[in-house]
Amino acid sequence: MPVEVVAARTDTVVDAISASGQIEALQSIELRPEVDGRIVEILVREGQEVARGRALFKVDDAELKAQVARAEADRDLARQALERTKQLVAENASSAADLEQAEATARSTQAQLDLLQIRLERTTIRAPFSGVVGQRLVSLGDYVTNATRLVTLQTVNPQRVTFAVPERNASVLRMGQRVRFRVAALPGRDFTGRVDFVDPVVQLPARTILVKAQVPNPGRVLQPGMFVEAHLATEVRPGAVLVPEDGVLLLSGATLAWVVKDGKADRRNVVLGVRSRGWVEVRSGVAAGELVVVGGQERLGPGAPVMATEIQRGDTTSRPATTER
Repeated sequence: MPVEVVAARTDTVVDAISASGQIEALQSIELRPEVDGRIVEILVREGQEVARGRALFKVDDAELKAQVARAEADRDLARQALERTKQLVAENASSAADLEQAEATARSTQAQLDLLQIRLERTTIRAPFSGVVGQRLVSLGDYVTNATRLVTLQTVNPQRVTFAVPERNASVLRMGQRVRFRVAALPGRDFTGRVDFVDPVVQLPARTILVKAQVPNPGRVLQPGMFVEAHLATEVRPGAVLVPEDGVLLLSGATLAWVVKDGKADRRNVVLGVRSRGWVEVRSGVAAGELVVVGGQERLGPGAPVMATEIQRGDTTSRPATTER
């Protein structure tokens, strides 16, 4: 009986969980001033990439400078008074209580000066981390308070892909697992990252676990909010046995394959694993190199003599096979 056969082959397969998610920035904030006042300088433009510590805005500091100058004078006077008191105490012309009072005054004036200098320094709003400036929300001359939004700032490289997986997969989630994903806005491109966060809390009511993976983004093509389809690799099995999908049959609830051995048909019960691009992993029942019938199975019976013609199928090594959960 003529049949067509394909040799079972070995390849690397990957068990994976499929989920949808989105891109988010590693860090993203809306900058607000710490000192009230009027904006007198805007030192950055929208969309500009800035380094950590870069000055972005300047708030009017004339009044604070005057307060600092007065506080410096008060500090100098307190220090002079302290030195005089020390000399008087050494000459027994003043009491220890007077010395303690002078020391306290000197410390108080220094603390007041330090506080004003900190406020003066904070009239310059700086980038807390390196990133890209987003939309500017104020203009020159605007009066701002600590509740006023100035500008958005977010990191661009690396980025993060975030997605939720069902709680039934909790036991297979690990730090460092590989995530392969595609972005709807960038068709035909594959991206990869590594898991750096697995939420220890199951989110209700969907009963899912939030997973985040860090992704290199040197070209700045991945932007926060982009929709992604992600595949989280949970197990990699090199040397797995693969057979064509059309060589596997379902019969009376059983999964089987026909194998040609010594010129006769041999029926095998098989346990399947990963499916990918026309091939399926066989975890038991067929060994690598055995000839699996892919054409003419409907006429076969156990032990039937066959005339096998081996045909070639496409290679599976271009990308590891994956399965979805």
